[in-house]
Amino acid sequence: MKVLVLAEKPSVAREIARVMGSREKHKSYIEGPKYVVTWALGHLVGLAEPEDYDSKYATWNLEDLPILPKSTKLKVLRESNHQFKAVQQLMKRQDIGELIVATDAAREGELLARWIIQMANWKKPFRRLWISSQTDKAIKEGFAKLLPGQQFDRLYESARCRAEADWMIGLNVTRALTCRYSAQLSAGRVQTPTLGMIMEREKEITQFRSQEYDTLTADFGDFQATWRAENGDSRMFDRTQAEALRRKLEGVKGTVDSVKKSEKNEPHPLAYDLTELQRDANQRYGFSAKQTSNVLQRLYEQHKLVTYPRTDSRYLTSDMVDTLKERLNSVAVGPYASLARPLLRKSLTISKRIVDDSKVTDHHAIIPTEQTLLLNQLSPEERKLYDLIARRFISLFYPPARYDAVAVAVTVEQETFQVKGTTIKDSGWRAVYDGSLYDTDEEAEEREDNGSGVILPELKKGDSVRIQRCLVRAGRTMPPKRYTEAALLAQMEKHGLGTPATRADLIEKLVSSDTIERQGNVMHPTGKGKQLIELAAPQLRTPELTARWEAELERIARGQGQPGPFLDSIRAMAKELVSTVKNSSAEYKPHNVTNSHCPDCGTKLLEKKGKQGKFLVCPSADCGYRRSGEKRLSNRRCPQCHKKMEMKEGKAGLYVRCLACGITETLDKDKQRVNKREQQKLVRQYEKQEPLGSSLGDLLKAAMDQKQGK
Repeated sequence: MKVLVLAEKPSVAREIARVMGSREKHKSYIEGPKYVVTWALGHLVGLAEPEDYDSKYATWNLEDLPILPKSTKLKVLRESNHQFKAVQQLMKRQDIGELIVATDAAREGELLARWIIQMANWKKPFRRLWISSQTDKAIKEGFAKLLPGQQFDRLYESARCRAEADWMIGLNVTRALTCRYSAQLSAGRVQTPTLGMIMEREKEITQFRSQEYDTLTADFGDFQATWRAENGDSRMFDRTQAEALRRKLEGVKGTVDSVKKSEKNEPHPLAYDLTELQRDANQRYGFSAKQTSNVLQRLYEQHKLVTYPRTDSRYLTSDMVDTLKERLNSVAVGPYASLARPLLRKSLTISKRIVDDSKVTDHHAIIPTEQTLLLNQLSPEERKLYDLIARRFISLFYPPARYDAVAVAVTVEQETFQVKGTTIKDSGWRAVYDGSLYDTDEEAEEREDNGSGVILPELKKGDSVRIQRCLVRAGRTMPPKRYTEAALLAQMEKHGLGTPATRADLIEKLVSSDTIERQGNVMHPTGKGKQLIELAAPQLRTPELTARWEAELERIARGQGQPGPFLDSIRAMAKELVSTVKNSSAEYKPHNVTNSHCPDCGTKLLEKKGKQGKFLVCPSADCGYRRSGEKRLSNRRCPQCHKKMEMKEGKAGLYVRCLACGITETLDKDKQRVNKREQQKLVRQYEKQEPLGSSLGDLLKAAMDQKQGK
């Protein structure tokens, strides 16, 4: 009997087939003496749509909500139906006696495999391949240690609950908002509270009232120190106070009141999980979270240089200790050779900051694999991301950074001045980063505010010093900063919104739905987003409720919670959220209405942003007209005013419209069968005509007649 292996993607299936000796290639699978390897193309099966339960749900009506079927149905996805049929036929083969699930070793990978198993009615045994890298060695070791499929039942139940919860909340609230306000408004159990955090920050910024203040710095010759009030604040909001202090203290002697020296040991940062890597890549290279995920997936799947990407752990497991030198050896090339090779000549120091089984759930931290590193095969993006991972991994085995922190307080005429300085004694793990400071934006700001890094002379308590001059510097209180993508990811992680695997897609969904927009590296709410968060139910705006749901999903995955009560609470919440929308008296006004009118129904068009730039769309649900935001002028002139006409494409196909008097030339329905290429060819021909020549419709009809042999 043969064994069927189900991978998630064709590329992964090809690698498994090669390693396990399957060579005979077919359209939908690769066969060998023992293993038949096929793939899923991502999800082949999904939750049924409302209209699959009742045809009336094909039309969105507020009265039909909430839609909460007693038991959920599955359906084969139309776009990948051919591959599902191929997998189903393989599962029915008489010579196949066992299934190995080799989809991604995570919640989503488990879900897509189980849904396929369920729809294909697979009744025979199955086992699970659970690996954290795609190297030949990892695949072989994984097949040697296959796990019982039932061991992952709880993970599947958690994934199923998450999918059904998203369906019930997202579908019902989105339909309710869209129907109630006649606009495309999307909401969900994770995306809405994420938008809520952005809007809460926006309110703080809007309500903030800036104040001017002064600070006073005393120059003592060998060093400078800042005036501090009794509460430690250096700001003076009364201009006369700063000037009075300057006049009072300039040229006056003071005494060093205290000199506090302490040696600080700063341990290396923890290894990367996905969210921390996305934050670092955003801060240092401006990568979006989605961009980091995509590049990381290539490093994992295509180049096989890093371990499983979608992890939430920053620790390694004890069974990996024997592999660490091999991994260091694979990294010890190019710019990393001088950093890694000294480590290979001695035994590695392994601490609880590196290996801790109790802090690893499904997957360990992201680190390099044993695969030989060939830097010239990586794109610039891939090299940047790999550099972060490689240096972080190498730094795990370096000693702490040691430095002397010095805090000096000086008293002059009962006024206190303070300064802090730092002296590096041993750069330790910072040597991996050329000894430079490796701080987050917040840490760098704090270091700057405290004066850390200042080189101070030798001072001791009781020393006499004199202020040579006083410097008054004007400042202004600043509002809180808008979220960068790195900061937003940190907040989502803090509040338990989403998972490392879903956070990037959630941010992209908010951007694509025009509720937030990127301006540089900063996230701004749009006019639509500002209104949407007010229309959503209050309990859906804040992260606390969704965080509790995510925590419950984790409890289900660990066997500590039950799916039934969780889904019952989701159903009750869906009813409440829909009721809130139905009973709301709020109004929605599109923020992107233009002065252009739809040529088909006369409604004012909305301006939207797409991958190809701005475009205009009709908001009427019965119309669907859409065109590029920029006007295309043809050489055709209006038969009435002889001005150039605009080339447009609407629901009825190609037509021209006079910008001055509004005259249009449209096509009949039976002339629409000419394909796009022929239409474009005729348009070019049409634009070269004289003003009073044949109409575009005549040309298309002639082409149609010629096609039909008339």
